[in-house]
Amino acid sequence: MLNQLFNFKPLHRLLICLILAFATTYLILFTIISLHARQLLASPLIAKYDAALILGNRTKLHGAPNPCLTGRVDTGLLLAEQGIVSTLAMSGGRDGENSRIEAEYMAAYAKDKGYRGKILIEAQSRSTKENLEFSAPVLKAANIRSVTIVSEPYHLWRTEKLVKAGHLGAGFDVTYTAAPSTCWTNWGMLSKDALREPLAIMHNFAKGYFRKTEP
Repeated sequence: MLNQLFNFKPLHRLLICLILAFATTYLILFTIISLHARQLLASPLIAKYDAALILGNRTKLHGAPNPCLTGRVDTGLLLAEQGIVSTLAMSGGRDGENSRIEAEYMAAYAKDKGYRGKILIEAQSRSTKENLEFSAPVLKAANIRSVTIVSEPYHLWRTEKLVKAGHLGAGFDVTYTAAPSTCWTNWGMLSKDALREPLAIMHNFAKGYFRKTEP
C-alpha cells in the first residue's frame, strides 16, 4: 500500500495522508467517547450536590418533543426525586430550528412532570462552551457550590474537557451524570449527534477551547 501511495503525485499524496489522518483521529475520538460514556453510565451518583446543571438541546425532533432533551430533564428529575440534588439549573438559549428557548422549555417540561423544586434558568447560550460560561454566574448568584452536569453520555467527555479548561470558572465541585435517554438507548454511539461529536471535539480543539483559561 505504501508503494502505491508513493506512486501518486505529491498533491494527491498529501490529500490521501490528510484523509487518513482525519479518519484515524475520528476513530480514536469515537472510541474514547464511547468508553467514557459507558464508564459514566456504570457509575451512578451517590453523594449529594446542590444542583443538576442540565445542558440544552433542540426542543423538537420530527415535530415532537426531542427525547434527547427531555431525557436529560428526566434524569435531572430522578436525581431530585432521589434527594441527590435540590435544584435544577436549565441551560440553553434560543433553538435555531423553532425559536423556542431551550431552558424555558426544559423548565416547563419539568413542571408538567410534577417538579415543584427550585429551578434556575440560563437562556442565552448557543453552545456547550456557552452553557458553562453563562451558567456560572447564575449558579453563583444562587449560592450553588456543587453541581452535577447532566447530558447525553457521548456529550460529557467534551463537556469535562471544557470544564477543566476553566469555562465554568472556579469554585465549583463538579461531577457528571449521563442521561440514558431513548436517543442513547435506541442508537447509542450510532445516533446522529453521537456520530457528530468527534467533529465537535476537533472544532473545539482547533478553536483553542480546551486550553486552560486564565482564572
